[in-house]
Amino acid sequence: MKQWYLVIDVRWCHDCNNCFMACKDEFVGNEWPGYTNEQPRHGHRWMNIHRRERGRYARNDYVYLPMPCQHCENAPCQKAGGDAVTRREDGIVMIDMEKAKGNKALVDSCPYGAIYWNEEANVAQKCTLCSHLLDDPDWIPGIPRCAHNCPTKAIKALHVEPEEMKVIVENEGLEVFHPEYGTNPHVFYKNLYKFTKNFAWGGVLINGDCFENADVELKKDGKVIATQKTNFFGDYKFDGLEDGDYVISIDADGKKKDIPITIAGQFLNLDYVELA
Repeated sequence: MKQWYLVIDVRWCHDCNNCFMACKDEFVGNEWPGYTNEQPRHGHRWMNIHRRERGRYARNDYVYLPMPCQHCENAPCQKAGGDAVTRREDGIVMIDMEKAKGNKALVDSCPYGAIYWNEEANVAQKCTLCSHLLDDPDWIPGIPRCAHNCPTKAIKALHVEPEEMKVIVENEGLEVFHPEYGTNPHVFYKNLYKFTKNFAWGGVLINGDCFENADVELKKDGKVIATQKTNFFGDYKFDGLEDGDYVISIDADGKKKDIPITIAGQFLNLDYVELA
């Protein structure tokens, strides 16, 4: 049977919050019987945007990670909620608003922090993937509001067979957030390295001027694992690096230099290198 999945490309999320506002528009002031209660105006972020700043001025960047309910196959909230939390045949995880009343443990059960407590209704709530719309044949877009309202198409909703999804994951290099949790999420990320990994960013000078088109190699254990040329400002940047020891080899118009570096849990901004 076809299942619902979200594919989120971290590279194209610019923190516009259109997905967040679309969720608010759909659920604040609206109760959807059989699906969920009205979402409180404040305090709930069913589509939350995590933010990470990497580097330091002027070599820094900002990365954003949309975080809805992951609609896990092995959902911890199901274990905490018993029959109050169910997983539909199409892969959407739902909280029963009546059976889950008073069960605040549901909030803490989610390792992604995607479940919120509605104090007034005395119940836990989360993203339903707009299942009330997906079940409505008159809903012309046919996808959740977050995906429909994303201006860069960073969020895409797929309704495919699990075997087809496996092919898509492999072909597009998709990953899940925190695979060590073992939850088998139905939310996959593209370019996740921008949020979870680090970079080494530096520059090249010759006679005090930025040098363009220098050949720069990144080596690990004596092997070249990445190459690039410096830009107009003499800059180079190797991204998506795991912790470990590397060597950056620079060749600028025949002038060469090797720079040993160590990535240890954070980005690495390197000074400009003057090659005489």
